[in-house]
Amino acid sequence: MGIVPLREALRIADERGLDLVEVAPNANPPVCKIMDYGKFKYQQSKKQAPKKTIEVKEIKVRPTIDDHDLELKIKNILRFLEDGNKARVTMFFRGREIVRPEFGQRVFDKIIERVQDKYTIESFPKLQGKSMTMVISPKKKQ
Repeated sequence: MGIVPLREALRIADERGLDLVEVAPNANPPVCKIMDYGKFKYQQSKKQAPKKTIEVKEIKVRPTIDDHDLELKIKNILRFLEDGNKARVTMFFRGREIVRPEFGQRVFDKIIERVQDKYTIESFPKLQGKSMTMVISPKKKQ
């Protein structure tokens, strides 16, 4: 519209049923727009809202882990998932443990049994070299 006196700009905004919003107060003359003020505030808050990044937290276990220690690890996995992060469970086999990967699979089965109801198993346990890895993520919100 160009440069318009304040009273005329207010009158035009009132006729249209909108608000006169100052968008650049430091300019000479100040820049204003005729728009819905509620919509403007919403757009400003969306621009300033921090974006939540999903981290992948890693938990390391052993094939010979004790039941109590495993419960503690599962509790940490659940805490990570509730915070909205993913959890990677890694198991390293040392020495001759690699000959019996079923011991490691039993540990992973116990973990899956506890988290499968509330969370998604993104990748099931896979043996890669001397380690076995599984990724668990929070369920997508519908």
